Amino acid sequence: MNEPIYVTQPVLPELEAFIPYLEQIWENKILTNCGPLHQQLEKELCEYLDVPFISLFNNGTIALVTALQALDLDQGEVITTPYTFVATAHSIVWNKLKPVFVDIDPITSNIDPNEVEKAITDKTVAILPVHCYGIPCDVALLQKIADKNNLKLIYDAAHAFGCKYQGQSLLNYGDLSVISFHATKVFNTFEGGAIVCHSAEMKQRIDQLKNFGIVNETTIIDASLNGKLSEVHAALGLLQLKTIDETLEARKKVDQIYRKLLQDVQGIKCISRLNMEKDNCSYFPIVISEDYPLTRDQLFEKFKVQNVFARKYFYPIMTDLEIYQKYSAETPQAQLLSQQVLCLPMYPELTIEQIQLIVNVIKSVM
Repeated sequence: MNEPIYVTQPVLPELEAFIPYLEQIWENKILTNCGPLHQQLEKELCEYLDVPFISLFNNGTIALVTALQALDLDQGEVITTPYTFVATAHSIVWNKLKPVFVDIDPITSNIDPNEVEKAITDKTVAILPVHCYGIPCDVALLQKIADKNNLKLIYDAAHAFGCKYQGQSLLNYGDLSVISFHATKVFNTFEGGAIVCHSAEMKQRIDQLKNFGIVNETTIIDASLNGKLSEVHAALGLLQLKTIDETLEARKKVDQIYRKLLQDVQGIKCISRLNMEKDNCSYFPIVISEDYPLTRDQLFEKFKVQNVFARKYFYPIMTDLEIYQKYSAETPQAQLLSQQVLCLPMYPELTIEQIQLIVNVIKSVM
């Protein structure tokens, strides 16, 4: 039996390099509440990502919940994609807003702006698209739609760390962008996330909301959550930033090898990534069509026999989950992609031999 190959594997620095940061925390005796390492990481992330303001969070889900709260949205509808992780939809419901699911563009796997426009009603207050797999949404058209209808535009950019598109960071589009630093992401702080915003005033509001809504010892402005990132998590982030460019370059090489080896396999389509000034190659999804001898689920099981653990990501779509069935919508493209997609293992330390084994499993039934 081969050694297991998982769909992802966290990038971690040498343990010895982490110890001096821990020693600094022990010396400072500051563990949380926007300590010195937290402040330093915010500063360095702004510089690296080329964004004006960033607020760190303990995870991306709390960041999404807080982003919607920060915009003071009245009760109403938020248009979003069913082809996403549950945190996107959960954040809407947590804010007592109604998710309205619309279909995707099958080429990019992102929300279809034309479907967004058709779904707008007098109850619509915001649009929440997802840069799926780190592939940019149609940011220009979505912004045009939001401006025309006076809607807030919040991007779930969990997959989009480090991506640059049309001359700037992909995180700079919309009113707010939310990123994840979960262990499975391109850049991780064990667990974490952040909100990117465009003004000091908005950052101050977000910083207050992630700290129970506290303004000072006697003033609390909102009933909000505790979303602060600890000093230990910030320390790992500072260390991860030192090698992030090497990580992205290694991911790019894995992506290129996959595409070369799979380019002529009938019935297997590699989801294309739009031309970007900087890509993070965060996932490697393939689409298994009827021209391939096996279904997606059959290939998924065949991989497991070989100790290869791919992922049906995203499956099922939101409206197929029992808790969201009451928000059902006609989204045939999202439904089809969800039934055909499979994310292959993707991480910097994946070897050529492992990639070849994965591809051989795919080709073995041809």
